[in-house]
Amino acid sequence: MLLQGIPEQIGVITLAYAIAKLPMRGKEIIPIGIFLGVIAFLIRVYNIPFGTHTIVLMLILFLWLTFKGKEITVSLVTTLICFVALAVFELVFITILTEIFNISQEMVFSDSVKRILYTEPQVIMLFVTAFIIRQKGR
Repeated sequence: MLLQGIPEQIGVITLAYAIAKLPMRGKEIIPIGIFLGVIAFLIRVYNIPFGTHTIVLMLILFLWLTFKGKEITVSLVTTLICFVALAVFELVFITILTEIFNISQEMVFSDSVKRILYTEPQVIMLFVTAFIIRQKGR
């Protein structure tokens, strides 16, 4: 789960920086993404109710963007867009890949290696989306 969560959260942070028009600084983005990935992992390990990790991650991202000087509305909208994008990308790619490879979602999520491999396209799309937003904003 940690090997999936860290790249995913780095992608979320990268997308947030692009949307909020913050300078892309790997020295900030990577440690924050690692921190969020570890937080998500710890929440999942301790069997806290499903979805709690998402709420916590959203709160942390919102607070971080606000700390970086963004207005509360910008921070809130950016956070919501990032997590909606993550959910949409995950739904689309998991659905497509399970159909292509004729495997159930339960099998994907019960096998750590498959889970990582099947969720990497959504991570790539987070980065691609951030890149497109950044290019259009120039």
